[in-house]
Amino acid sequence: MDYMYGPGRNHLFVPGPVNIPEPVIRAMNRNNEDYRSPAIPALTKTLLEDVKKIFKTTTGTPFIIPTTGTGAWESALTNTLSPGDRIVSFLIGQFSLLWIDQQQRLGFNVDVVESEWGHGANLDVLASKLASDRYHSIKAICIVHNETATGVTNNLATVRKLLDDYNHPALFLVDGVSSICALDFRMDEWGIDVALTGSQKALSMPTGMGFVCASPKALEAAKSAKSVRVFFDWNDYLKFYKMGTYWPYTPSIQLLYGLRAALDLIFEEGLDNVIERHARLGKATRLAIEAWGLKNCTQKEEWYSDTVTAVLVPPYIDSSEIVKRGWKRYNLSLGLGLNKVAGKVFRIGHLGNLNELQLLGCLAGVEMVLRDVGYPVKLGSGVSAAAAYLSNTTPLITSRI
Repeated sequence: MDYMYGPGRNHLFVPGPVNIPEPVIRAMNRNNEDYRSPAIPALTKTLLEDVKKIFKTTTGTPFIIPTTGTGAWESALTNTLSPGDRIVSFLIGQFSLLWIDQQQRLGFNVDVVESEWGHGANLDVLASKLASDRYHSIKAICIVHNETATGVTNNLATVRKLLDDYNHPALFLVDGVSSICALDFRMDEWGIDVALTGSQKALSMPTGMGFVCASPKALEAAKSAKSVRVFFDWNDYLKFYKMGTYWPYTPSIQLLYGLRAALDLIFEEGLDNVIERHARLGKATRLAIEAWGLKNCTQKEEWYSDTVTAVLVPPYIDSSEIVKRGWKRYNLSLGLGLNKVAGKVFRIGHLGNLNELQLLGCLAGVEMVLRDVGYPVKLGSGVSAAAAYLSNTTPLITSRI
């Protein structure tokens, strides 16, 4: 029984945690097992190999940590850097702000490059900093690939190009929490040194697993990094990897089996097809917003996110009322505006194991909520725009052809 029951299914369209597909739920419905038995190491070995595929790396070393994205952040930082190291970090929204706060509290010298919320990272400033850093005092570049608070996606290939153009050895650390398994992400091709994500986003699992993937360069940096780490220490993992037992502490058996099922679903659909599906859903959502006469928080098309859209509302509407009304009346969960955009935007999450008809149901619900709070929306306008696009672009389901 739900803590606060509502008839039918909850329409979960926050940008994480997301809907969990039934095969994953069923896979996790099992008793505990002895993680020191042969079964769990055998399972873990296959999971580690397959996790590399979602990062698109053949050279990276993956770590599956019982934590959230916040813990994965800390793992990436403390294993590769030392207190006092200078890092360049981009502030473009709430989650990049929180990562910067963590960086500062861990004792790093954080060079913050701030942009207006709704804009992407200012890479012209990065170019200037790299050009003037003749003695390579910058030890790392930290960037959030997809800022969930504003629906902004940054161009990682451009960051790598700048590092290469200036022949700069700084580590390239990327938060891919709301992008990996949904947006185009190429760890090896883009020369990313540490990439991370969480289980509750595009992997469509419960919260509780943080995934960190380290390049050979990052593993080498870990040998001299002086930051204190215990729970997140890669060395402990690597020791158990060599032993073939994989776990320095007790993993969640249920989440491991859930991860196996989640990865199988992604590979059955095809990772590139998953990315294309997210592109369709993102485009359809933006067409609906345009039909409603509302604006995207993201200021340029090049920054549009295909996993979350932050919708600006008129000044006479408090966006938090849209979120409250959706949940109370229609069993629809939308994302609140956070920090600087609180009350100004609501967020539609369109990531994970999600299809076109589910999205259309969400858009219909949003239209009814907008009408409820006094916005003069024409019912069916956004749904019609999205449906017209999706009916022309949605392919046949591969496994059913």
